[in-house]
Amino acid sequence: MAKIERFEDVEAWKLARESTKLIYDISGAGYFAKDFPLRDQIRKSSVSIMSNIAEGFERDGDREFVNFLSIAKGSCGEARSQLYVAFDQRYVTEEQFQFVYSSLNETGKRIGGFMKYLQQSNLRGPKFR
Repeated sequence: MAKIERFEDVEAWKLARESTKLIYDISGAGYFAKDFPLRDQIRKSSVSIMSNIAEGFERDGDREFVNFLSIAKGSCGEARSQLYVAFDQRYVTEEQFQFVYSSLNETGKRIGGFMKYLQQSNLRGPKFR
C-alpha cells in the first residue's frame, strides 16, 4: 500500500469526491432540482462522506479515524437510500440511478476495507503512540 500523507491520497476520499460530483450533477436538473428537501439532503449526505474521511484523517489517531470512517460509510448508505427516493419519483433515469448507486456502493466498500485495514494494523497515529 502506498504511503498516505494527506486525506486527498485516500482512495475512498477520491471515490467519495466523484460520487458527490455525480450527485450534484443529477440533483441540479429537472424536478429533482426543485425538490429542495430531497436535493439538499442527498447533497449533504454525499458531502458528509468526503468530509468525515478528511476530518478523521486529520485527527492523527487511527481509532478516531475508524470512527469517522464509520460515519462516512453510514452517509454512503444514506445517500443510496435517498437515491431510491429520487428514482421512485422519476427524478433520475434507471441508467443514472445505476451509475450513481454503483459509485456510492464502491465508495462504501472501499471505506469498509480501509476500516478493516486500520483495525488490524499495528500502525497507530501520533495521538496514540
